[in-house]
Amino acid sequence: MADEVLTEVQGRTLLITLNRPDAMNAFNTAISQALLAAIKELDSNPDLTLGVLTGAGRGFSAGMDLKAFAAEGPPKGFGDFLENGANKPLIAAVEGFALAGGLEAALSCDLIVGADNAKFGIPEVGVGLLAAGGALLRIPQRVPYGVAMEMALTGEPISAEEALGHRLIDKVAPKGEAVASAMELAARITKNAPLSVAASKQVLKGQKGLSNEEFWKFQAPIMGGVFTSEDAKEGPAAFAQKRAPEWSGR
Repeated sequence: MADEVLTEVQGRTLLITLNRPDAMNAFNTAISQALLAAIKELDSNPDLTLGVLTGAGRGFSAGMDLKAFAAEGPPKGFGDFLENGANKPLIAAVEGFALAGGLEAALSCDLIVGADNAKFGIPEVGVGLLAAGGALLRIPQRVPYGVAMEMALTGEPISAEEALGHRLIDKVAPKGEAVASAMELAARITKNAPLSVAASKQVLKGQKGLSNEEFWKFQAPIMGGVFTSEDAKEGPAAFAQKRAPEWSGR
């Protein structure tokens, strides 16, 4: 893994750390490609259930590297992550700030834990750009329309307390404890069957806009993959034997 992104396996969780602290973890091509490699590692390893994404230094990410953008254009690969995220669940652990593309990266995750000192915003309008990395899609899915509009038009950040109140984020932790809090949440998830967890995410994300009939057709092959897995045999066997299941992710 490139130095721009660090990975550490902790049980069934992959801790992924954006590692450009001197540049406020701003996204250029190098860090974007390294993040995609980390996501590939997460999704391809059956021993991993989910990932926790955080940033080194004093903040999560300040977004796109504007100096690199001016010289080279948009960072290659960043849009791929913003659009697709990961197949397995991702929890963002935000210290300090998640701004512009940094907030959009956090919103590409499934759950967001923010430190109580963290700020969340999309200030692109102030530099002649547009929050085009998913914020204008995902923020209104989480917060009231007026809140989303105010964030987009003023470019002003909101506090962790405000973000939690509007459900932009899912949990607030004390300063310096965002990763620990995210890992606690991860532990509650990783006790469950990995394929079941991934499939639950897939169904929840994919069902938006489907009719009832379309939903059942969409869910059927996903359900079939789970119900015929090795873990689908292990779970009931462990229950019957009154022991903890040993998940294989297969």
